[in-house]
Amino acid sequence: MGLFKSFFSPKKKESLDKGLKKTNKSFLSKLGNILVGKSKVDIEVLDDLEEILISSDVGVQTTIKIIDSIEKRVLKDKYINTSELDIILKEEILNILTDSSLNKRFDFLNTKSFSPYVIMIVGVNGVGKTTTIGKLAYKYSDIGKKVLLGASDTFRAGAIDQLQIWADRANVELIKQKMGSDPASVAHDTLESGLSKKSDVILIDTAGRLHNKINLMNELTKVKKVMNNVIPNAPHEVILVLDGSTGQNAFEQAKQFTQATEVNSLIVTKLDGTAKGGVVMGISDQFQIPVKFIGVGESIEDLQVFDPKLFVDSFFKRNN
Repeated sequence: MGLFKSFFSPKKKESLDKGLKKTNKSFLSKLGNILVGKSKVDIEVLDDLEEILISSDVGVQTTIKIIDSIEKRVLKDKYINTSELDIILKEEILNILTDSSLNKRFDFLNTKSFSPYVIMIVGVNGVGKTTTIGKLAYKYSDIGKKVLLGASDTFRAGAIDQLQIWADRANVELIKQKMGSDPASVAHDTLESGLSKKSDVILIDTAGRLHNKINLMNELTKVKKVMNNVIPNAPHEVILVLDGSTGQNAFEQAKQFTQATEVNSLIVTKLDGTAKGGVVMGISDQFQIPVKFIGVGESIEDLQVFDPKLFVDSFFKRNN
């Protein structure tokens, strides 16, 4: 199956539309309300639009950036019809999401520079991290990669068993030890096994505790150091998993983890159960970290490659 057909098929677009339906409905409803009786975009409309974007969890800084850009276009063109506001908003949001430093399509496939390609997954408990790792393993396996999982979250009760269930679903092998084992030891064993088995991709789960940032930083640093000793430059990527339904809490989690370790990319989960889909724009923009995948459902196939244009199209789609 071709990559484009696999990742950007009509079925995937339908799933994306469905997953963003709550966000779409909430946003367009609010947008429609501020345009009632208006024929052009003026200061009042822009003020109302600013409130809508902030309430949609786009974030204050990103919202101001969008409003400033639209205001400049209004001043340049003297005025803009309210009927054009959808188009202009889509253009400005797409510009933010397709910034040259962000969201490069198919970048997630770039595993050939290292073999095996080691990815460390971080995120707080409850964001769907373990489930996402299972779906990510399936995604890589589905395109022919030999995948190995490492259960380095040895502290949360049930984490190892849960990851085993997802490893079985994705038909990939899991390296694990007993609960309470040293996370770095598990990572070490996983990388050693990956080398001997000639794995293409190794995914390492980590504990999701944020109650003490210093302990978190020390633990992640130790795990990374051990991996680097086994495979130079590992981990080659650190992915932060965020729960999109938490809105502004996701911003705080991103702040904490980017301070604790070098995060290279993001996965935003649970967008199908929330009207807070705007958080994808704000986090991507403010932290200048690309969103690689988004979760739009519970199925193992509902972890989608993040495509900015398709995302914006679904965000603004009318008659859902």
